[in-house]
Amino acid sequence: MSDALTLPAEARERAGKGASRQLRREGRVPAVIYGGKEEPTLIHVEAKELVRQLGTGHFMNSIVTLELGGKKLRTLPKDVAVNPVTDRPEHVDFLRLTKNAKVEVMVPVVFINEDKAPGIKKGGVLNVVRHELDLICDAEKIPSDIEIDVTGKDVGDSIHISEVTLPDGSESAITDRDFTIATLVAPSALKKAEGDTSQADAVPATGQQDQVEDEDETASEDGGE
Repeated sequence: MSDALTLPAEARERAGKGASRQLRREGRVPAVIYGGKEEPTLIHVEAKELVRQLGTGHFMNSIVTLELGGKKLRTLPKDVAVNPVTDRPEHVDFLRLTKNAKVEVMVPVVFINEDKAPGIKKGGVLNVVRHELDLICDAEKIPSDIEIDVTGKDVGDSIHISEVTLPDGSESAITDRDFTIATLVAPSALKKAEGDTSQADAVPATGQQDQVEDEDETASEDGGE
């Protein structure tokens, strides 16, 4: 399960760029709560606390309880807009969660049992195509990560979503294809060595090449006589 977070919030009366800039100067970040068949609620949160929670690395797939006006609202962060220069958060969108709600989240993948993968023992490299999975989950059962077992995987093998056992209450949001999550590839050094070997096999050594040329010239002279 993803960790539950709590974030104090205050209501804001005015929208617009001017009001938002003023809040940011005061160390606050404007935000909005939407969904649940209710009107959007304009709020603002403390910038320092928001940055701290973003730094946990699991803010976007955690249930965040917003404390607003003596009430507690269960939400899921859906978007955080950041300043392109300072990389500081400038606005946050929260999705209001209702009972038995289904939510779409990005959940990180974690690979286990790499020591039991023959391809890795040979020096192969696990090439991760997708570091996160786009899942639809029960709001009460959002996983913190998805473990993928690479036991028995060899160089040239691929791992597809159909091979992954997802937790109860979770399913892939992508249903139209069996997409690749990772592949096990040979290291660059091994590929280069194989290429050099192939090239050496294709081109005769200098002595052999001279011998072939001498034989060709002799054959031509004999033919000319």
